[in-house]
Amino acid sequence: MKILAILYKGGNAATSEPRLLGTVENQLGIRKWLESQGHEYIVSDSKEGADSDFQKHIADAEILITTPFHPGYLTADLVAKAKKLKLCVTAGVGSDHIDLNAAVKNGIQVLEVSGSNVVSVAEHVVMSILLLVRNFVPAHEMIERGDWMVSDIARNAFDLEGKVVGTIGAGRIGYRVLQRLMPFDCKELLYFDYAPLPEAAAKAVNARRVEDLKDFVSQCDVITVNCPLHEGTLGLVNADLLKHFKKGAWLVNTARGAICDKDAVAAALASGHLNGYAGDVWNVQPAPKDHVLRTAKNTLGGGNGMVPHYSGTTLDAQARYASGTKSIIENYLSGKAQEPQNIIVGIGKFETKAYGQR
Repeated sequence: MKILAILYKGGNAATSEPRLLGTVENQLGIRKWLESQGHEYIVSDSKEGADSDFQKHIADAEILITTPFHPGYLTADLVAKAKKLKLCVTAGVGSDHIDLNAAVKNGIQVLEVSGSNVVSVAEHVVMSILLLVRNFVPAHEMIERGDWMVSDIARNAFDLEGKVVGTIGAGRIGYRVLQRLMPFDCKELLYFDYAPLPEAAAKAVNARRVEDLKDFVSQCDVITVNCPLHEGTLGLVNADLLKHFKKGAWLVNTARGAICDKDAVAAALASGHLNGYAGDVWNVQPAPKDHVLRTAKNTLGGGNGMVPHYSGTTLDAQARYASGTKSIIENYLSGKAQEPQNIIVGIGKFETKAYGQR
């Protein structure tokens, strides 16, 4: 069969570092294994337009492998053209680049490597919170310029201790963020999620659930977004919701770019209502060079902690999602049952509530 993988180019870094498994160069480490069984394995980063490798090969591929870091956007139109497609595998976590409703309708299974990135992303969230609250980026940029004016940095630097921190989404990543925040002695840890945590789990992190989103954000000094992108979360953090944020709050989004309205976030930073925005996800990836969140700043010229999408693709995470991708494909080829936690769409139906209550 034909197996198509849309990965990102690693360049010289991938050539010199074979553990960059999620790249075009290192191909998730599964080429020899697949070809030894007689399968055709197409790997490319070409994903845009009718002449792309993605659109050219999707027509007769049986398995599609994509990553959240350089996603091949499988729209309903492309699903209709993919007559042989039976399985979509996300090498990582987050399958919003696939039209899941179209996959259900056409009997295409969608699986991801559940848990492969949870530690990596949770660590990145805590790092992002700290760099915003401590005003780290402007401080480092000052040093690079050769300047030294402590007061310019200290006037907008705070402690995390004593602050109210809340997560939108308390699943595998959101919960781990709460766990990692406990030693900082925050004033309170909150969460907003349509599914309440089990009582023991909530007690273990001393987290309080707030059921109304506007009420939730109004109580938080720091808000972190840790929920999947689907119809119910698209544009969730918009101009209207941002009005309910505390003035001077910090916002971290390592979930999906389209959950936060980029223009509304940039406007809130420029007005001073938001003190900072950090994350690694963009509503189009790779982000255009003129994307507003590349250069958005607060009123003091700081508050931007944006980076390329890499929180879930550390070398440790790549080893996990490459291994998990191989396992999913191996199960498919041999007819073995898949691990339930990896299944987003089974044959003709959703198998998870992670992408909204259906």
